[in-house]
Amino acid sequence: MTELQSALLLRRQLAELNKNPVEGFSAGLIDDNDLYRWEVLIIGPPDTLYEGGVFKAHLTFPKDYPLRPPKMKFITEIWHPNVDKNGDVCISILHEPGEDKYGYEKPEERWLPIHTVETIMISVISMLADPNGDSPANVDAAVSNEKHGTVFPALYPPIAGLLM
Repeated sequence: MTELQSALLLRRQLAELNKNPVEGFSAGLIDDNDLYRWEVLIIGPPDTLYEGGVFKAHLTFPKDYPLRPPKMKFITEIWHPNVDKNGDVCISILHEPGEDKYGYEKPEERWLPIHTVETIMISVISMLADPNGDSPANVDAAVSNEKHGTVFPALYPPIAGLLM
C-alpha cells in the first residue's frame, strides 16, 4: 500500500462518515491538510457511567494504513480499564496484526486491514460499555470495576463533572 493509496482510503472513509454518520460518534480532520490525524467525538453510551458525556479523542494513522492500525488517544480525561492514564486506548482491534506475545489475544481479534474508522469506533464504544478486565491498561480502574461492578464517578472525581 503506497502512501497515496492510504491517503485516498482515509479520504474515502471520512467522506463516507460525513455522508452517512454513525450513531455514537462524529469524526473529522484535526488539520484539513493532514489526512492522518483525526479528531473524534464520542457520545457516552446509554446505560453506562459515560452516558451523557462527550469525549474527545484523536486517531493517528500510520502512512501504511490499513496494513497497520491507527493509535487512539482520549483527549478528554477518562477513567476506564482499557484506557491508560495518558489517554491511550488499549483494545485488541488497535493492536498490530499477528500473534500476541502475552497470549491474551487471538490473531483474528487484532488489527486486520479490513477494519475501518467505523469498525474501530464501534469497538471503542462497545469497550466503554463493556470493559475488558483481562488485560487492563489502567489497573486501578480495572480493580475498581471488578470490586464495585462499575467505575463510580466518586472514585474518580474528574469525570463526575462530565456526567452531571
